[in-house]
Amino acid sequence: MAEPTPVFTDRRRAESFGSVADDYDRYRPRYPQALIARLVPSPGLSVLDVGAGTGISSAQLVSAGADVLAVEPDEQMAARCRAKGIPVERSTFEQWQPRGRTFDLVTFGQSFHWVDPDVALPKLAALLGSGGRLALMWNRITANDSMRRGLERISAEYGVTTPASTSGNNAETALRALLRRAEFTVERVEVGEDLHYSTDDWLNLVFTHSNHVVLEPAAKTALRRRLRDLIGEDGVSASNDALALICTRSAITPTSRG
Repeated sequence: MAEPTPVFTDRRRAESFGSVADDYDRYRPRYPQALIARLVPSPGLSVLDVGAGTGISSAQLVSAGADVLAVEPDEQMAARCRAKGIPVERSTFEQWQPRGRTFDLVTFGQSFHWVDPDVALPKLAALLGSGGRLALMWNRITANDSMRRGLERISAEYGVTTPASTSGNNAETALRALLRRAEFTVERVEVGEDLHYSTDDWLNLVFTHSNHVVLEPAAKTALRRRLRDLIGEDGVSASNDALALICTRSAITPTSRG
């Protein structure tokens, strides 16, 4: 439902999630276990989870044996993360103070597009210990083809996109270019899974996305009603093509001088 994007500048959307924090925590998908296992192959890793939201990825990393510190700017989202026993420092990443700390792994779950990469990438380079990794992750939920076309058509009338209508190829290419310029080497990891949502669960999930959250109430009500009429009682069959860009600092070859 979200694709790699270099940066969003719409702060109204970026700051909208607290108003749907409960639904966000309940309906946003968890990452496939195979992906979490790839990030935490053994217990004891120190992890910084940036833009942790309600602690969805943080909790999965903790369950895999990691020692996680979360950074999250929104108080309502952060409160739900803390309720899971995860320490949270409330801040945007740009303003967050490392105070000399370094980490084995820094993760951004559905959140890197909300930070300024010109500030974030140099900061990340300093945060990673020797052999440390940066993981940018997205769950990418796509309704099946026949349902997707109808969802796209109706949603477009309200100026919003659906999960399936968001193409990530160009955005991912731009993001990888940013990472290379910051001297990161990138490994691309995909994990797929088939899913099925009840009608209510699908709608509740869709309406946790920022472009839907900021709709005017009347438009939100009308869109939800029309999507429900389209989906009917059978729910939505979908797939998750989860993506992680796992990054390490590139080896820098010293320049010989004559």
